[in-house]
Amino acid sequence: MAAEQSLTLPTDTDVWPSLPLEAWRDTYATLHMWMQVIGKIRLALAPMVSHWWQVTLYVTSRGLTTSPIPYGTRIFQIDFDFLDHKLLIQTADGGTLSLALAPRSVAEFYRETMAALRSLGIELSIWTTPVEVEDRTPFEKDYKHAAYDPEYAQRCWRVLAQATRVLTDFRSRFNAKVSPVHFFWGAFDLAVTRFSGRPAPQHPGAPYLAKFVAREAYSHEVSSCGFWPGGGPVDRAVFYAARVNVEDEKEKVMAQQCNHLNQIRNVTPSAQGCEDCLKTGDTWVHLRLCLSCGHVGCCDSSKNKHATKHYHKTSHPIIRSFEPGENWRWCYLDQLFMES
Repeated sequence: MAAEQSLTLPTDTDVWPSLPLEAWRDTYATLHMWMQVIGKIRLALAPMVSHWWQVTLYVTSRGLTTSPIPYGTRIFQIDFDFLDHKLLIQTADGGTLSLALAPRSVAEFYRETMAALRSLGIELSIWTTPVEVEDRTPFEKDYKHAAYDPEYAQRCWRVLAQATRVLTDFRSRFNAKVSPVHFFWGAFDLAVTRFSGRPAPQHPGAPYLAKFVAREAYSHEVSSCGFWPGGGPVDRAVFYAARVNVEDEKEKVMAQQCNHLNQIRNVTPSAQGCEDCLKTGDTWVHLRLCLSCGHVGCCDSSKNKHATKHYHKTSHPIIRSFEPGENWRWCYLDQLFMES
């Protein structure tokens, strides 16, 4: 007979733990990049499924999983375990390796994960540039993100687990095409999506995401809802709902016209780096160019956020990326992203 164990039932606080963004922002940023590494491994090997459903992760009773991934005739799986705080790689032929989830840089996590796969006889390469984030530092060069607070990593998983429970019940009520409840590592959100069956207008794209990716994801009318821990202008964890349908897209094309293009001037960049950071000897992540006066400031992923501070000081509405090969614009007043 198995030994009896005394179980402590979770309290309401344990079931839905608090997840204040400021308390775990650094861990969140690091974990986001780690999950992109693992997600891109699945992306590189899994056969294409409509709307990119083959690349997502799934919530488990201990964390998140890729589910089985094909590698020729072999199969393997990668799991984040937020109870024992380890990354577990298992193959269908009995191979097992684990890496501790502990404070370490994205570069180190990437190298050790790829080395672990090679030791199991799994050779592959992935595109190492992050997606859907402003900081595009390749994984192998990212030493900035290196935080891991096990308490908040586990809290995040517990919230995702409860959100999965709720969204799975919601999903069950729809008697037509509906996505799994799955975790998108690009945006770090949990989502479920219902489909009307009608094609949608061509999606205009999104920042830091290839147009062909967005257009496949939103090729048909959808109604989505999910959970996101927050970020950028959203300073807290949120549940969200969004839709893409034919009439909305027609209205969006009409409405999303920047009203401040007349304030764009033929400007000369004030510097080849962040003008304000250069004065103080500080550093930046990416650069933005004010199209009203030519001020060059650092992006919102930089600690000083000088481009946005310049906007608040001058009310100059439109900036352009000052990164090589990028020509997109952003209007602060209209909150509108524009591709040149």
